[in-house]
Amino acid sequence: MTALNVAILGASGYTGSELVRLLSRHRQVAIRALTADRKAGQAMADVFPQFVHLDLPKLTTIAEVALDEIDLVFCALPHGTTQTVIAELFAKKPEIKVVDLSADFRLADPAAYEQWYGHPHQALELQSEAVFGVSELHRAAIKDARLVANPGCHSTTSILPIVPLLKERLIEPDSISIVSATGMSGAGRAAKEGMLFSEVSEGVHAYGVGGHRHTAELDQEFDAAAGRTTRATFTPLLIPMNRGIYATITVRLSGGATAEALHASLTTAYWGEPFVTVLPFGKVPQSRHVRGSNNVQIGVVADRGPDKAIVLCTLDNLVKGASGQAVQNMNLVAGFEETEGLTQLAIFP
Repeated sequence: MTALNVAILGASGYTGSELVRLLSRHRQVAIRALTADRKAGQAMADVFPQFVHLDLPKLTTIAEVALDEIDLVFCALPHGTTQTVIAELFAKKPEIKVVDLSADFRLADPAAYEQWYGHPHQALELQSEAVFGVSELHRAAIKDARLVANPGCHSTTSILPIVPLLKERLIEPDSISIVSATGMSGAGRAAKEGMLFSEVSEGVHAYGVGGHRHTAELDQEFDAAAGRTTRATFTPLLIPMNRGIYATITVRLSGGATAEALHASLTTAYWGEPFVTVLPFGKVPQSRHVRGSNNVQIGVVADRGPDKAIVLCTLDNLVKGASGQAVQNMNLVAGFEETEGLTQLAIFP
């Protein structure tokens, strides 16, 4: 069987290393190039010693990647820099496939991108071509895509449980209130004073309140599902753990729906999905039960008011929230079994 030759641009960050971890177990993939400009020339094991037993290519600059040997590229680069990089990739090799883990191609509307990111998009033709990569919801389009825009971790955690409910008109579109708590790895690996252990341990704080950029992804997907403008309230929290993301979503029921009806709708929507589990009604998911895996757990609980319900969702922000979903999307693009390389169970305790 011919292997799919892949390159990982930005391999020295958390999402890049997570791609290496997952792809090292993939039976149909060969990692041919790893880039990290500031660490170019180093072995991957020098940057991440857990890979010392693997035979991996040395880290190089992006310019040194021999694209003629590459079938698919993962871009795990900082937001704002990926647009020109991907445009150059396609200019050199139009048939190459790209899964982008940055936010640069997630928004289909150029005006929305400019509003949320403060500058015009630099690759408008590619922006219109990109497919938003929530695997379970856009599977058919992803299979035919040349460029997949991997969604954000907060976005995935809220979109998966809420979109089916909006499609079935079971909840009021303007009633959605999301509090989404994420672990420290979501802030990336770059050194930041505010991310030091003594700065964040033994406490919780909100950030990006009223204006977090993942809100734009929620607007895009919620509007499409509801068939109208929606404006969810989204509040992210940073909590002192390495991995994980946990969304607590309060919704107002619509048209006489019940919390049990929401649970039945989600159970039907994700029946047979390999990575999404809807727990028994009233049962609450725990982030520790998905840690290190590509799995998602969703719970539905009735609120004390008859017109409200609480929907909860948890996943690993580095796996299903980033690199695991990227591999899942790669599997769809390449025509592989969707679960290939992603069947590891959660690490517990």
